[in-house]
Amino acid sequence: MTDASSSPSPRTAPSPNSTVQELNESIYDHPKYYDLVFGADCAAETKFILGCAERYSNRPAKRFFEPACGTGRLLYSLARRGHDVDGLDLNPKAIEFCNARFERHEMPYRAFVADMSDFRLRKKADVAFNTINSFRHLSTEAAARGHFDSMADAVRVGGLYLLGVHLTPTDAEPSEGESWSARRGHLTVNTHMWTNSRDPKRRVEKFGIRFDIHRPSGSVRIVDELVLRSYTMRQMNALIDQGGRWEIVETFDFGYDLADPIVVNPSSEDVVYVLRRRRSK
Repeated sequence: MTDASSSPSPRTAPSPNSTVQELNESIYDHPKYYDLVFGADCAAETKFILGCAERYSNRPAKRFFEPACGTGRLLYSLARRGHDVDGLDLNPKAIEFCNARFERHEMPYRAFVADMSDFRLRKKADVAFNTINSFRHLSTEAAARGHFDSMADAVRVGGLYLLGVHLTPTDAEPSEGESWSARRGHLTVNTHMWTNSRDPKRRVEKFGIRFDIHRPSGSVRIVDELVLRSYTMRQMNALIDQGGRWEIVETFDFGYDLADPIVVNPSSEDVVYVLRRRRSK
């Protein structure tokens, strides 16, 4: 995230502005704005993905795959550098936006609509990545396990899966909100996130999210709620260990600094796991 500013009050949605049209819709149904909001870290993420591929893969990486690829900003960034890419997402509007970008630039595209808890790739990937917490949209243990099994089938032995997860800390107070801005030409989107509720027994966390969109022609507000499954450090480790097909080779925070790996502890929140595909037993 960039241009961070003060967060809204915990558990309280920012007060509405009556002069702005408000839409209660999914942010994922607005790929143009989503692409801008989450595109600020694209260069750093791409550098991190390629750096991990060079450092931790057992052979040069040529094929990259992104489950929950959304608008395909990272797939396009990698494809521009000459790599083969594949991606999937459950939202048809996001996939349409992703593939249209590839088509505009006369590049091959392969992003398709699928559920990341149950899918198959035509060719195994050398490196897969899911860097911005999308994995937590899988709401059940069965879906999460299905995802890891599908990913193990999609990534070759010795290949990598870079998984970014916002953990729930058990030795510290969790973060309750954040705000940031993004701009492209005459379009500006101010984003705010805040906590609506947490249910650690059911492992459900609900977050309000708001896009304030400003264009020369006027402004509009999109308000949505994200319902995510929660993971403590221990719960995440147990999930990764299940089945014995993945090993953790390194961990980083969301700063994507290869020179600064972290040790995950009960106070950790933003973690990128570098997972290596083991040979099946």
